[in-house]
Amino acid sequence: MKALKMDFGEGREPKEDFVLFDKIIEDRGSVYAVSVGKVKDRESLKVFLQKVRNFNKRFQKATHHSFAARVARGGVVFETKGDDGETGAGAVILRILQKEDFINTAVCVTRWYGGVKLHGDRFKHVQDATKYGLERAM
Repeated sequence: MKALKMDFGEGREPKEDFVLFDKIIEDRGSVYAVSVGKVKDRESLKVFLQKVRNFNKRFQKATHHSFAARVARGGVVFETKGDDGETGAGAVILRILQKEDFINTAVCVTRWYGGVKLHGDRFKHVQDATKYGLERAM
């Protein structure tokens, strides 16, 4: 994680450590789920991502687990992201966390590839899934 900006203590945080919303978007065979949770450091982010990946056998077989997280510590906000093969998806999630001023928050968008390329629509689905999860995690 790298430091990007000062934290003035006004960021939003989810209420729970882990919530998962399954099968929220379906398009041309692809299915999306989103998980949101409160994280405080690198270790709690690892635990959060393990919960997502091991939620059940179906999640273990998902094609992608794209994520982003923002953590405030010592007056500084640290950010990280990962695409898990879904190029650019982590950046989409991170931009939403930044824009909505979430801190101590992790979001993971899970996708099961349906056999048809979605091209630019996949970014819209990642964005919609992220917003869906954040709205319901508050």
